[in-house]
Amino acid sequence: MTVDSFIPELWAAKLLEKYLGALVFGQGTVANRDYEGDIRDQGDTVHINSIGDPGVRKYKRGEEITFDDLETSSQALLIDQAEYFAFLVNDVDKVQAGGDFGGPALARAAYKLKAKADAFAAGVVSKGALEANRLGRVKIVSGGTQIAGAGQITAYDTLVELGLKLSLQDVPLEGRYVVVDPNFIASTQKDDRFYKVDASGTDETLRNGIVARAAGFDILVSNNLATVGGTGAAKDDKVIVAGTPAAFTFADQILKTEAGRREKGFDDFVKGLNVYGAKVTIPEGIATASVQAFEPGTGATTVVAAP
Repeated sequence: MTVDSFIPELWAAKLLEKYLGALVFGQGTVANRDYEGDIRDQGDTVHINSIGDPGVRKYKRGEEITFDDLETSSQALLIDQAEYFAFLVNDVDKVQAGGDFGGPALARAAYKLKAKADAFAAGVVSKGALEANRLGRVKIVSGGTQIAGAGQITAYDTLVELGLKLSLQDVPLEGRYVVVDPNFIASTQKDDRFYKVDASGTDETLRNGIVARAAGFDILVSNNLATVGGTGAAKDDKVIVAGTPAAFTFADQILKTEAGRREKGFDDFVKGLNVYGAKVTIPEGIATASVQAFEPGTGATTVVAAP
């Protein structure tokens, strides 16, 4: 950290702290942390075993019964991502600021490590849905008549369709979430199905990160939604993700945080390392839609003639 241009000035003792975005995809509402275990280093692999279903057969009294040899399969959760931070805190900085920069800087550095991991998790889960669970590109109504016209869909109906995809795969109703961006939330403001208690289905106090509940989903908002990517027409579309935490696993650990005195100069140093990985383990439990556009509704209001 250099303070050459500031040394003649008096610095305020209270540091200005920037806004921190919500970390959503790595939290327990979206991802389970069941296999985090004891992460030691980048490159660690967690093996996740699953067991096949036993058969169900017709029973007749007096006949021998058949026993199944259950098959097992294994998936690997690879802890293959890592980032670090490292910064210096100059003695002059501390004197002129009337306090220690290390604490606030460390908090922001740790947050930024987590934010990197959260964006990575968003990318993994957005690509992990079963093919049959992908709605594809949608144009979501926002403003205008608030009624979907040709080629459009309302935000609420988008959730209904995502819920249907999950239900067709026998995904439990309990614990369903959907992660959307602020544009999606803005598109819901004139739709009372999102904010009326009798329509949303709950009068519970919303938990951290959850901005609404509708169509059977806890709705979370994030600026870390992944894009479709690639080179096609949809490459810049943001991907809405719905599912249950059992379908997606995430593991991360800030392994090392060290502080010390730099040998040369008049500085303390602080550094840290975070390693992490993520995997969709049950593709049937994830459903997605990519948003081509948020646009004014072009549907006409139906007028019922008086009898």
